[in-house]
Amino acid sequence: MRNFSADYLRRTRAGLWSSREALDDLDLPSRDRILDVGCGTGELTRVLAAEAGDCEVVGVDADPSLLRVAREETGLPVVAGDALRLPVHDDGADLVTCQALLVNLPDPVAALREFRRVASGHVAAIEPDNGDVAVESTVEREVALERRVREAYLDGVGTDVAMGERVVEAFEAAGLVDVRTRRHYHRKVIEPPYSEADLEDATRKATGAGLADHETELRRAVGEGYDDLRAAWREMGREVVAAMRAETYRRAEVVPFDVVVGRVPGRGFK
Repeated sequence: MRNFSADYLRRTRAGLWSSREALDDLDLPSRDRILDVGCGTGELTRVLAAEAGDCEVVGVDADPSLLRVAREETGLPVVAGDALRLPVHDDGADLVTCQALLVNLPDPVAALREFRRVASGHVAAIEPDNGDVAVESTVEREVALERRVREAYLDGVGTDVAMGERVVEAFEAAGLVDVRTRRHYHRKVIEPPYSEADLEDATRKATGAGLADHETELRRAVGEGYDDLRAAWREMGREVVAAMRAETYRRAEVVPFDVVVGRVPGRGFK
């Protein structure tokens, strides 16, 4: 299981649920108890609670530091637990969810089997397809360089971070039925006037900090070429900073997320 900082989770998930239509298949208003596994800092947990009304929503994560943030920022109950050994009895929740968790596990089917044990009704997963990300930028070299970094990351990460339709296959392999899926596109746009978060992202490019988030995976893929890659990344970042100062920088990124829902056989509704 790969670990992420609270700041990283906030940056990558900011604005993800500004539109919640993709969650319709979870039928949240009908739920009594939802378990959000791998909740991290609680972004999805908070959304589930808001959409589910009087339902009890509980977050679960193996990282105590992230749980502290989730508890403070959501005010919702959270518990420590491993996705493969959930601290919940059989049929302990009528819906078990996760967001960007399966793509970071070496055996996502094993996790889904554990979710199936705990769920009395349905299991849902919201997983990014990191192999199908689209980027546009007014800084010409940014698009090609981000593609190069993404391809190296996919080669070096060690888990299937671009599952796509394989999420459905994993659900079926775990014994879940009536599996349905829809694709949700998270579009992130940077344009004048720039926010503090936009300026911070540009600074992280110029210093190489953004690339350092994935240094282990990138070094595994490109070896000694990492230092050259980082130098090119920082140079690109300086171009971005200069363009922002001139208020000519615009960037759009689209990250597809697959929202997959499956029913536990003999339980729940179709």
